Amino acid sequence: MTVAPVSSEVPAILGGSPVRRTLLPYGRQSIDESDIQAVVETLRSDCLTTGPKVAEFEEAMAAWVGAKYAVSFSSGTAALHAAAFTCGLQAGDEAITSPLTFAATANCVLYQAATPVFADVLEDTLNLDREQVAARITARTKAILPVDYAGHPADIDAILRLAERHGLIVIEDACHALGAEYRGRRVGGVAHMTVFSFHPVKHLTTGEGGMVTTDNPVFAETLRRFRNHGISSDARQRQRAGQWHYEMVLLGFNYRLTDIACALGLQQMKKLEANLARRRQIAAQYTSEFRSMTGVVAPVVRPDVNPAWHLYPIRLDLTKLSAGRDEFFQALRAENIGVNVHYIPVHRHPYYRDRFGYKGGEFPVAEAAYERLISLPMFHGMSDNDVEDVVCAVRKVVGHYGT
Repeated sequence: MTVAPVSSEVPAILGGSPVRRTLLPYGRQSIDESDIQAVVETLRSDCLTTGPKVAEFEEAMAAWVGAKYAVSFSSGTAALHAAAFTCGLQAGDEAITSPLTFAATANCVLYQAATPVFADVLEDTLNLDREQVAARITARTKAILPVDYAGHPADIDAILRLAERHGLIVIEDACHALGAEYRGRRVGGVAHMTVFSFHPVKHLTTGEGGMVTTDNPVFAETLRRFRNHGISSDARQRQRAGQWHYEMVLLGFNYRLTDIACALGLQQMKKLEANLARRRQIAAQYTSEFRSMTGVVAPVVRPDVNPAWHLYPIRLDLTKLSAGRDEFFQALRAENIGVNVHYIPVHRHPYYRDRFGYKGGEFPVAEAAYERLISLPMFHGMSDNDVEDVVCAVRKVVGHYGT
């Protein structure tokens, strides 16, 4: 892809013509006729939920990531909640996680009446800083929830060593990182439990949906019970056994994923390798263009990982721009580039400020990154022309606001 030098055109926000006529979203699902047919076939079957497609999808996902077990859920948030329950979090406990994440990562700790404790992130990857985590471990700490920000795996081996030293459970929030590789292993087969999301903007979609993978058979059984009201057997098992009796053995939720959704997931898995390859190709094109662009800092990739690129977050060098992040954001939106921001640090949301007394400034690396972050469009359905439009728009806006 060849892109012209920094543009001298008038930005659309100031009355110029936009780069695109229609909005390019930051993320979007890709559904084709084979996906639709798979769903239709399940709709015509005898089982719309708790049927055979659930087990098929779980077995396929476990094999693909290299885990012994996979348990599906109605959303990534439900999967996080189930993992928090399964590791035994309860009132009086603490779990350490990143402030630079979607609120669900910390909320799942609150769902268990435990306390989320934030640790700052690394400057390069924006993943949890192991040293900051170590400094926040107390006698009440029970779990660590690293986040694979944007699809770049956290340093799980280092976090696992820290967890082993203190007898903690590691729940990897890999909702951005399906297909990412960490030191030659696929994410999903490394941590004690790993959580994935199948929201439409992710690498594959079930509409809404999530999964927890683990090598621990006790965890897997607890996860299955928790998603099914705490009942020790599901309807399909009872039907096969020709019995009606069931027992509730723990307080669970209805977090089941339907056969309809799992049929879609199974069909989408056939395209997962291609989806990942396309995202990596787009990321490489972006990085090639932005590596030397004044005012823009491309994401860092550590040498021992292969990111999945759920997001492509650039950081602005505000010392070389006459505009702040918000103005830059609005200028790109005016060019019909559907940029986004990931994320407002969790401790800066009103609920967390009011409940825990955060004032801002507690996690300087995460907070400084937030003030400079913009997520560019990143989804496997993007065309080369879409990618070129994004780069042209960024060049155009940088050309106007560069100092």
